[in-house]
Amino acid sequence: MARKENADTAANPGRLKQIALTYKMTRRADSKVGLVVAGVGIVTFGVFLAIGFLIGHPIYLGILGFILAFLAMAIIFGRRAERAAFGQMEGQPGAAAAVLENVGRGWTTTPAVAMNRNQDVVHRAVGKAGIVLVGEGNPNRVKTLLAAEKKRMARIVVDVPVHDIIVGDGEGQVPLKKVRTTMLKLPRVLAGPQVTAANDRLRAMGDLMSNMPLPKGPMPKGMRMPRGGKMR
Repeated sequence: MARKENADTAANPGRLKQIALTYKMTRRADSKVGLVVAGVGIVTFGVFLAIGFLIGHPIYLGILGFILAFLAMAIIFGRRAERAAFGQMEGQPGAAAAVLENVGRGWTTTPAVAMNRNQDVVHRAVGKAGIVLVGEGNPNRVKTLLAAEKKRMARIVVDVPVHDIIVGDGEGQVPLKKVRTTMLKLPRVLAGPQVTAANDRLRAMGDLMSNMPLPKGPMPKGMRMPRGGKMR
């Protein structure tokens, strides 16, 4: 019991520090976040307190108002922080991969399964909805990458549905901030064992990083081979 209390006490400063850091990052992109969040809390608490006086139960409604005000502030802050984060990531290379890493449980993400010299890139996520290929970069070049990746996978996972998403604000594209919700809305058609089997087959096929050839010649001074690596 004492150990659990000590662990909770040690975790609280970390949580507070994380909230403070998130607030600072959000404020850089949204200078009014503090005023908006405080305003929502004050208005919510004020409304419930006023109702409490009207019906003769200011204490009960005041406590309820305080709890709901705190909840409303947390929701508004979370939404504005998320919006600010997406605003800072938008247009940055690899932004879609960062979004995929946070889609949720049940998804396995492999970043940069395909890329060209212009740094247009395709990421892959596998879940109960099937395989989702997410491309970011020039839409015309990304379409070519997606088509090539689908053709490459067709020999391995013929019985798994494949969806593709192009990140952007143009017609037929999905904004970065909506990639996660778009994926979560896809119908779930695979069972757990099927998802595992699809992942195993795709890993056996390899990806861009695992298929890159090792440079020949002597290793640079001070460089270490990764565990399990073999020198040729």
